[in-house]
This record gives sequence, structure tokens and C-alpha cells, in this order.
Amino acid sequence: MATPRDDRAVYSIGAVARMLEVPTSTLRAWEERYSIITPTRSGGAQRLYSRAQVEQLRYVKSQIDAGATAADAHRLLAQELSGAGTPAVPAERPTEARPLILIVERDPYAADLEEYFLRTEGYDVAIALDAVQARLHFQERSPDVVVIDLLIGGGAGFRLCAEFAAKGTAQILAVAAIDSVDEAVHLGAAAFLRKPVESLALVSSVRDLLGTSALTRQSRETRRSPLSR
Repeated sequence: MATPRDDRAVYSIGAVARMLEVPTSTLRAWEERYSIITPTRSGGAQRLYSRAQVEQLRYVKSQIDAGATAADAHRLLAQELSGAGTPAVPAERPTEARPLILIVERDPYAADLEEYFLRTEGYDVAIALDAVQARLHFQERSPDVVVIDLLIGGGAGFRLCAEFAAKGTAQILAVAAIDSVDEAVHLGAAAFLRKPVESLALVSSVRDLLGTSALTRQSRETRRSPLSR
């Protein structure tokens, strides 16, 4: 059953396509043809998906991988939603990998808090409190995910977002105290969270972008299954 946190739209269509390994054109076609999973539209008309919707798309893809047509997969999803709610997601299992998360944050207190929760989840964390530090960490340490406060350095976070996204080596999670989702997605961010950022939302978003959450891991396992053809 989806929780209120699952209903917040934070993921761009590009990020969802990467997480589930489904072309963005396919996601758009499913939305237009079946109208079951309809993402939120930002003020700039960007498609934004919630975690619950990603779970639903994962369910659709798993059914298709197992041999169902797209129409049948969406029909089964509709039955699930009308009955017991969103498809269940298996409990997450610990992983030995320790991805590096770079936090680019203007508020030292917020940075320390984010670091605490991410380290509690087993991630390595680096903190940059200005654009210069951020670039040095990015070049020298090659983070897997960069959490960028877009308003750092009077707006330097927007430039860092575009710069790091263009490198293509890290997933970008943009955060801001103002509604900057359109700018963030346009600059290449995979997801956007409004500040103050809740710890669970931060951790869940990082897991999803890394592909280490249950919903993204199961998508890969289903694809490798003997039923996947």
C-alpha cells in the first residue's frame, strides 16, 4: 500500500526510463494509450513521477517481460489498483557496495544531517559547501550521486547541475527551497526535492537513482529471469 511519501512527484521521465530500462517514448505511449499511470505536470509541463508510480510501471514492465501484452499488463495493473492497492515491493536486502554521494549544500547543518542519514544507510559521503569544493570533489572522487542545493553560492548550484549532468558520470538530485523543478530537469537533474528535505525522501531517492532500491532491483532481476523474453 502506498504511503503519502510515495505520492510526491520527484522523478523526471528520463530518470524513470533509466531506472526501469524503458524508453521514454514507451512511457509516453503507455500514458497516452492506457491513462492508468499519469505523471504530474510541473509548471513548465515536465512529467514528474512518484515512487508509487515507478512501482506501478515496474509491475507493468515485469508483466510484459513475462510475456503479456502492454494492454494485458495495464489491465492487470488496474485490477491490482482496484483491489489491494499498488503491487507489493519486496523488502530491501543489504548490499556490500558503498557508492559515493556528494552533498553540495550551502547550509552546514543541513549537510551534516543529510550525511548522517546517508552514512547510516551504508553510503560513503563527501560534503562541499561551495562551488569550488564541489568541482574538486567531483573531479577527484567521481561520485555516483550528487545532491545539489541549487541556491548555493547565489545560484551557482544551477550551473553545477548543468555541468555535472553534462559529464554523464553521476546522477543528479537537485534540491531547493523554491520550486525549481522545471529548471532542474531542463539542466539535466534526474530528480528534484523541495527543501526542507525529509530524511526518508532523501534516502529513497538516492536508492532509486542508484538502482539499489527494491523497485529498481526487482526490475533488473525480472529482466534476467528465464521468463524474460
